[in-house]
Amino acid sequence: MWWFQQGLCFLPAALVVWTSASFVFAYITSVVLRHVDPLVPYISDTGTMAPERCVFGIMLDVSAFLGIATVYVRYKQVEALTGGDKLTLHRLNRFALLLGWISSLGMCVVANFQKTTLFAMHLLGAVLTFGVGALYILVQALLSLKMQPHVHSRSIYLIRLGIGVWTLGSIISMFVSSVILYSSLPGVDLPHKLHWTPGEKGYTAHMISTVSEWSLAFSFISFFLTYIRDFQKINLRAEVDLQSSHLYDSPHGSFADSHPHKREASESSPLLAGAT
Repeated sequence: MWWFQQGLCFLPAALVVWTSASFVFAYITSVVLRHVDPLVPYISDTGTMAPERCVFGIMLDVSAFLGIATVYVRYKQVEALTGGDKLTLHRLNRFALLLGWISSLGMCVVANFQKTTLFAMHLLGAVLTFGVGALYILVQALLSLKMQPHVHSRSIYLIRLGIGVWTLGSIISMFVSSVILYSSLPGVDLPHKLHWTPGEKGYTAHMISTVSEWSLAFSFISFFLTYIRDFQKINLRAEVDLQSSHLYDSPHGSFADSHPHKREASESSPLLAGAT
């Protein structure tokens, strides 16, 4: 059996590969069409102009769905691994689920509201994706700390904590450089400025900001690589529980009565109900 066929580890792997591909595809397309400069543009700039913005939006919407599924599977896994008396862990786990879903929703907002169209909505989506996403990473690191040594090793906790620090550092660097950039260029419509010339005013702050954004994006999605080994040890299954043998408001001839073997039904699904 191949490694990605073990358990549900294909989910975080697909999330990382697909999201990285959406960034790279949008970058290559926008540079080839000369919509942005080749030297480290904003990720948002690479998904601003048509046609790359159309594919960029679709691909990030798929990433958001994969993120929702991955966060949910992680929630079910932690729930199954922790006893009923671990109230603090269960609260942290539910909080992490909420943060993860909010972050995934933010990714949809970023994908579908370009900064040159609705900058305020785009900025809100970025805050939800990366700001709330950073909190999700830190909460998961805390869960890993509290679940060692019986469930998690110290090494996986340190890795997740390290990625969380990397993400926070990128956020701080991007925020500070962006504030400096906007304050140094008053009156300039920066959301619509897609081309920069080396040496012009604000260029250094712009470059620091763009590098920080790429660092932030890859630190965030790299976190989900730490789920691959964990997800190899979990499978989820949904079972259909029929409340009636027909779909009418009043009793009719029952198909299930004439076909007893059809009465019980089950369906496998990676998302709905959990067992480790």
